[in-house]
Amino acid sequence: MTENRIPLFGPMLEEGTMSKITAFIDGSIYSQSVCEHAAWIAGRLESSVELLHVLGRRETGSAPSDLSGKIALGARSSLLKELSELDERRARLAMKRGRAILEDAEAAVRTAGIEAVSGRLRHGDVVETVAEVEVDSDLLVIGKRGEAADFAKLHLGSNLERVVRSSHKPVFVAARAFTPIEKVLVAYDGGASSMKAVDAMSRSPLFAGLTVKLLTVGADNSEARNRLADAEAVLRGGGIEAQGEVVPGQPETVISERVESEKFDLLVMGAYGHSRIRSLIIGSTTEAMLRSCKIPVMLFR
Repeated sequence: MTENRIPLFGPMLEEGTMSKITAFIDGSIYSQSVCEHAAWIAGRLESSVELLHVLGRRETGSAPSDLSGKIALGARSSLLKELSELDERRARLAMKRGRAILEDAEAAVRTAGIEAVSGRLRHGDVVETVAEVEVDSDLLVIGKRGEAADFAKLHLGSNLERVVRSSHKPVFVAARAFTPIEKVLVAYDGGASSMKAVDAMSRSPLFAGLTVKLLTVGADNSEARNRLADAEAVLRGGGIEAQGEVVPGQPETVISERVESEKFDLLVMGAYGHSRIRSLIIGSTTEAMLRSCKIPVMLFR
């Protein structure tokens, strides 16, 4: 008899059930990277991949209503008819474009060696969609920036911030380009989110065989070292030999420098830090890392 599989981060699945990764694509330059990262994760976990393209109101909604204001009644009726027809054409075009995006994305995931892949086109709000799809997903994958992002200002994109804030599942934020992941840096501050990250890593085959380092930024004292030792022990219990280090300084600066100097391929951290003071959307250190790091970031809440 085949044993039940353990999914990415969660309780044991029923026999024969495959864990699932949900990847959000939008046609931006990040979509290819999202597909390749999702395929890499799925390959290590023997998971399926569901590709999701969400059509928002801006893509299928009506033209501005004031276009039909302050004109003669007869002309207004004619214009309203034209606007209605324009809405229909826009909606059909958005659907056609969405299906094309999904077809290309499915092909990209299959090219990366994953056959268990499907695509789904949805209408509505991204956050509402997340609430629905994450129920049977183990991990969400999303690009750091979307189609409307301002790259010059390192704009994260409202969808990413909203997904991280609302999701109860881990969120893998894909970098602009895919690079095979071999070295993982874990930003560990002893808070609930980072403790959850370490516990999940210890139970997941995703990190098996990878080089893992734990980094605590702050005062180098016995409390910090004890927290770090506990985290090392948790990972060791899962077969991961992780090296820990406490470094003084500002988390945003130190983490970024270590990512660059030691050539890490993935940053794992909690979406919220140990401090009780949080930004309104995501933790300030987390937000800074998402803006500045050129590598993917996996977030735990």
